[in-house]
Amino acid sequence: MSANDTPAARPQPTATYDSAFLRACRREPVPHTPVWFMRQAGRSLPEYRKVRQGIGMLDSCMRPDLVTEITLQPVRRHGVDAAIYFSDIVVPLKAIGLDLDIKPGVGPVVEQPVRTRADLARLPDLTPEDVSYVTEAIGLLTRELGPTPLIGFAGAPFTLASYLVEGGPSRTYENAKAMMYGDPELWADLLDRLADITAAFLKVQIEAGASAVQLFDSWAGALAPADYRRSVMPASAKVFDAVAGYGVPRIHFGVGTGELLKLMGEAGADVVGVDWRVPLDEAARRVGPGKALQGNLDPTVLFATTEAVEAKTREVLDAAAGLEGHVFNLGHGVMPSTDPDALTRLVEYVHTHTAR
Repeated sequence: MSANDTPAARPQPTATYDSAFLRACRREPVPHTPVWFMRQAGRSLPEYRKVRQGIGMLDSCMRPDLVTEITLQPVRRHGVDAAIYFSDIVVPLKAIGLDLDIKPGVGPVVEQPVRTRADLARLPDLTPEDVSYVTEAIGLLTRELGPTPLIGFAGAPFTLASYLVEGGPSRTYENAKAMMYGDPELWADLLDRLADITAAFLKVQIEAGASAVQLFDSWAGALAPADYRRSVMPASAKVFDAVAGYGVPRIHFGVGTGELLKLMGEAGADVVGVDWRVPLDEAARRVGPGKALQGNLDPTVLFATTEAVEAKTREVLDAAAGLEGHVFNLGHGVMPSTDPDALTRLVEYVHTHTAR
């Protein structure tokens, strides 16, 4: 019996199993193209800003009542086909005791960057007890969501390592790449440790009731394919392999990853997320058979007229017409100043335009 072949890990029939979202992820026929949006939980919604008022981002992620409310808001408002768990990619790092914070207008900031082998000792294993609020929140959510699937998520090892080594957001990743090129053994050990932490975080979410998981490798587009294959892909593959036995769809997404799409699929994803730079028919050619695709309307299109949004949406749907499975999404996250009504109209348009 493998580590994943346990009663808890075997896929079980659920109320969400025949949802349009999960059927598309499994590349099965759907009644309509399912829609959800990255960063739909929060940012653009006035009701989100109201409940978050005066509460820090990380504090918000650790309050099951708040997480539940924020996760449900876009499902209520937009009628999306899946909810995504409200959290942040650095939550598991905070949970294991790292001194970090999410600063408004900046992003995650790490007090003591990870630069040496001794720093690895500051990255202990993640246990379910470290994130008990996640288990509680997902329990509350699945009861509320009923047949609507909940997507769990985590940051991929490379993106987490970039924040840890740089100490915060970066445009050039000079410190992370210096470690990757100059001390490949330390780099490999760091990503391997982060793969274990990430896998543990995803397992908590799946065992609590998440119907699918997405691994965000937000900054992988900064890498050449050869560097990705050699120095990043093994850690991502370890994460996907660790949760394979649960039988839930695994989605892999990065920004600016047009040159990496095939490799990101090979890392173990069932669904490959595509940003707006590569048309979905071309993305399908790059990824190869056996994978569903997710994407890929440019988020800035939502600031245009309704007619322009619908025209660009038809382009995406036309490019997806021959795909084995397609989940409609934006090519990146919802922008904070997006009109929520534009998102609601977009969901309705995709549902109506693709009704089988």
